[in-house]
Amino acid sequence: MTTLLALGLVMMRTQAQARQIVLGPDDKPAFPAAPAGFDQPRDGVPHGKVDEVEYDSKSVGVKRKMVVYTPPGYSADKKYPVLYLLHGIGGTEWEWPGAGKANIILDNLIADGKAAPMIAVMPNGRARANDRAEGNVYESAPAFGVFDQDLFGSVIPFIDARYSTVADREHRALAGLSMGGGQSLDFGLANTGVFAYVGGFSSAPNTFAPKKLVPDVDKAKSLKLLWVSCGDKDGLIGISQGVHQYLKEQGVPHVWHVDSGGHDFPVWKNDLYLFAQQIFRK
Repeated sequence: MTTLLALGLVMMRTQAQARQIVLGPDDKPAFPAAPAGFDQPRDGVPHGKVDEVEYDSKSVGVKRKMVVYTPPGYSADKKYPVLYLLHGIGGTEWEWPGAGKANIILDNLIADGKAAPMIAVMPNGRARANDRAEGNVYESAPAFGVFDQDLFGSVIPFIDARYSTVADREHRALAGLSMGGGQSLDFGLANTGVFAYVGGFSSAPNTFAPKKLVPDVDKAKSLKLLWVSCGDKDGLIGISQGVHQYLKEQGVPHVWHVDSGGHDFPVWKNDLYLFAQQIFRK
């Protein structure tokens, strides 16, 4: 983990710890926690490929980088669903395959038959020319808010053109951690025609207020999976609790999963392990 990423996490955790946590009867795990070793390489398990690729960003006006995971046995003769994974405010496109162990988690799940072979796209959600996590990472918050222009205008078209994807909503998922969790809920719920699966892990304060977040209740109900999760020791849990409560009041089907933990990677890795098993199911 880089120094800047660690600093960003410390700053976010400090904010989270400063808020009072009040847990209610709904605030409990929806699924058992991942087993020991779920995020570690295992003997005999085939590995997918992890590549850093460049694409032309129409909205930012420069070449940008993202990391793409293709599953073991990837072939242009097959078509694959795509999971878009977004990082936190202190991270970059390498946060999920680095500290998040996303490729290892997916390798193991696919080998065990618990997840569909999928492509995972990990872009940089900081949509500006200098998208590195440098200096005061909180100053880059506005660039996260306009990443939807880059995601829909450049990232998804690039992936569908370059890789063997099933280019429809039923085969696209969007999820993220912290700042990326807020982005995923904000962008995913506003674009249910693009994604059928949306997940917010420990979503940060960039998450829209519930009524703005869910502009069309009927469209939200059309999602195959809407996932909201957070750690029970995360001071930001109130954001996710508010989303859950509003969805519950509006009758929008969703998963509300409360992990044991704080605003950190043990929670987010567990969330990915669980979320990946619920998407692209036949």
